[in-house]
Amino acid sequence: MTSAPRIVSLVPSITELLVDLGLGVYLVGRTGFCIHPSETVKNITKVGGTKDVNLAKIKKLGCTHVIVNVDENTLLTVEALREFVPHVIVTHPLSPQDNIALIDQLLAAFAMNSEAIHAMNTPANELKRQINLGLSRIQAMPKHNERVLYLIWRDPWMTVARDTYISRMLALIGWQTWPEVEGGETGAARYPKLIGDEPGLKDVRRVLLSSEPYRFDADHMNEVKAWLPQAQVQLVDGEMLSWYGSRSAKGLAYLAQLATR
Repeated sequence: MTSAPRIVSLVPSITELLVDLGLGVYLVGRTGFCIHPSETVKNITKVGGTKDVNLAKIKKLGCTHVIVNVDENTLLTVEALREFVPHVIVTHPLSPQDNIALIDQLLAAFAMNSEAIHAMNTPANELKRQINLGLSRIQAMPKHNERVLYLIWRDPWMTVARDTYISRMLALIGWQTWPEVEGGETGAARYPKLIGDEPGLKDVRRVLLSSEPYRFDADHMNEVKAWLPQAQVQLVDGEMLSWYGSRSAKGLAYLAQLATR
């Protein structure tokens, strides 16, 4: 049996997934945004944020694996990590269905360690079952196609392109994000900035204000209602709609509830 892995996760949702898969005992580093599950991660060393990673601190941890994400972490960070980390695992789920492949990716990454893979198998199979069940339930629901604006930031206003995980999550219930653009696999175009006077905004009938990365609140709801009086404005749980992995199973149930409001 190979030696136990030493894992640093630079992706909040995947930190949660690793713990739920039974790999929390191997986590030696995480970002300050990796906050779930709190009782486990509070004892794990912080190595900066998702964008401002402390490479020196990671190097001192002597990790064998670092898990990164195309949207969350910069290419410069990934290239620097490859200079001294044996295994840099790059993740990039683009739809809720990709969570199954993400779990399998982690299973394959730690398959060389019999203790780790044994710990993962049972929770991994159960989690995949829950995700597939959630997808099946939503697929069976009636769809009410609606144009929605999903805001992730303020000053400047920022939203999501159609080929992001969030947009594809919302599309499961028939909510089509505006603007009707694709941002490509990487880059800022995946999260378009809005001036606020775009002609298409008058056709938006629902605005979703995410709890992350910008924490919108009731005051922002009033601001957006004044800006877009024709639209229904509501606060939504950004973790439920944007986090992959184990949170996606709960997120699918949350999404189904949103569709009935």
